[in-house]
Amino acid sequence: MTPDPQLQISERDGGVRLSLGGFSYAEGETLQEAADELVRRMLVIAMAFRNGGVSPLCSECRPDVSLLDFVWRLGDVAATGGDIRDCLFGPNLLAA
Repeated sequence: MTPDPQLQISERDGGVRLSLGGFSYAEGETLQEAADELVRRMLVIAMAFRNGGVSPLCSECRPDVSLLDFVWRLGDVAATGGDIRDCLFGPNLLAA
């Protein structure tokens, strides 16, 4: 199994930018705002992919199968009422 996309954190114009393996990114004034936006964006992508809202790929396009698998897993988690934050950021070690 290939690893999930790497999460990168950087400072940008006085705010925070989170990038997910070059696949998607989100910015916010705080880490929490950027994280919330990344979750929102990834949910939109995952649910569109899961519901067939993504157009067929052409033969010249060679998608990264591991990335498609990751997006599909996000959709599975969301479709069953789960929180995709653990998939994106890892488990919350402070949660009781």
